[in-house]
Amino acid sequence: MPFQFPEFLSTYRFWAISSSVSSILLVKLAPSISIYQSYAWTTIILFLLHFTVWFIYNTFIYPRFVSPLRHLPTVPGGSWINGHWMTLLKEPSGIPMRRWANEIPNNGLIRYLHLFNRERLLLASPQALSEVLTLKSYDFVKPELLRLGIGQVLGVGVLLAEGDEHKTQRKNLMPAFHFRHIKELYPIFWNKSQEMVRCIQTEIKNSTDPKPFVEVAEWASRATLDIIGVAGMGQDFNALHDPTNELNRVYRAVFQPDRTAQILQVLQFFLPHIVLRNLPIDRNKSVNAASAVARNTCRKLVEQKKQRLANKEPMQQDIISVALESGGFTDEELVDNMMTFLAAGHETTASAFTWAIYALCQHKDIQSRLREEIHTHISGLDADKITNDVIDNMPFLHAVCQEILRLWAPVPLTIRDTAVNTSILGEFVPKSTKIIIAPWAVNHNVELWGKDAAEFNPDRWMAAGQANAGGAVSNYAFLTFLHGPRSCIGMKFAVAEFACLLAAFVGTWEIEMVEPDEKIEVKGGITARPRNGIRVFLKSAGGWGS
Repeated sequence: MPFQFPEFLSTYRFWAISSSVSSILLVKLAPSISIYQSYAWTTIILFLLHFTVWFIYNTFIYPRFVSPLRHLPTVPGGSWINGHWMTLLKEPSGIPMRRWANEIPNNGLIRYLHLFNRERLLLASPQALSEVLTLKSYDFVKPELLRLGIGQVLGVGVLLAEGDEHKTQRKNLMPAFHFRHIKELYPIFWNKSQEMVRCIQTEIKNSTDPKPFVEVAEWASRATLDIIGVAGMGQDFNALHDPTNELNRVYRAVFQPDRTAQILQVLQFFLPHIVLRNLPIDRNKSVNAASAVARNTCRKLVEQKKQRLANKEPMQQDIISVALESGGFTDEELVDNMMTFLAAGHETTASAFTWAIYALCQHKDIQSRLREEIHTHISGLDADKITNDVIDNMPFLHAVCQEILRLWAPVPLTIRDTAVNTSILGEFVPKSTKIIIAPWAVNHNVELWGKDAAEFNPDRWMAAGQANAGGAVSNYAFLTFLHGPRSCIGMKFAVAEFACLLAAFVGTWEIEMVEPDEKIEVKGGITARPRNGIRVFLKSAGGWGS
């Protein structure tokens, strides 16, 4: 096993303590070799010496000459000090990994170097993914920086919990996400989809523009916020009718990073999180204030539900009510999970819906075929009693949704830290190695999906026996919702919601891009979306009207 600096030797706290103690000893016992016989100056120089030795070893020596991963297939090129970080900075999340996975010969593992040559290990085969996500899932944890940063806002819900805490939370939440419960939410999904369409119709009707257009991403975001509110928490946030309402505004303040937030993300490599979190800047103040509003809203909802439960009143069918009835959560754990669902279950589906509209504009034949199936099963936008039996009985709708989720997985990549010394595919992987799980790489891998892996082809899901496989060689080839104990607990919720929104929208209108040849840039971040949204013209579809 190669030498690594022990974990305690690689912390600011240790450097500060050891430098201070050494400074006192030098000034008192060997003042001639201290710095100006000053405790302060001696401490500063010793601290910098600690940092310099650690930095040189970890940046230049360890990754090139010592690391047990150095013999693995490595992305060529890069900076002598910052590896491939500039490539990662210039391109949206997931896109470099997509290219590397298809171009670099590998046995399932690809190594690349991040800022200051920090090693990253990209998983590129079903076997590697199986080990990390299923067989050894608890050897791999969410990075501490992620848990400290997002956890400051969300708390420790099922998304960030680890070990036994995660197992307990997931077990107690599973009944709320079982299909028996999700199918009861389909009418809510459909009602909100109808509401979104009617709100758009009103906007178009009231527009003074001779040829009004609609920005899809904005409407999708508002609709999915309302859906997670009603179906997840039993509270209608009314974002479709009032985009300026408090919770919609709060959500944007917390979860949609601005330029300052992006700068803070870079600074986290240099400064402790506690320092960044307490910097007297507007971003920190707005996030803290907005988070407090959101958490207080969630606490009030929990109190209301507890009161209904105590009074033996009928409980709503939302997810948090089911979780509360389980008796397996404290009030704060329920609040943490409500915050988690608000974050994880909102922009992800909105992103998928936005990409779906873009893809259907590029493939008018597929759009027409989908609309025909929708009209065959649903009589019109005003149709009520739209249940899972109706939505789930449309195989082409399912195929389109699956293909969108494959090509444009809302979360391009996720990161794990090795919690212990472990191995992947027989290769020793030391503790604290960053493991990159990239749906945008795996879902586009030509070895897993064939030569047309980059093409939008819903028919790959229509072949006999391929409704859930798409013709891929392994179920790990479809990584949008991950797999194993840390897979997305809300997968069935998200797919059903997505299908309802798409059915209502495509059933109502023929859709065309305002600028058909517009080059769509991907906006990086936790979710991947078109940077400038998707602007479309809407024409009444025969059979439903508008």
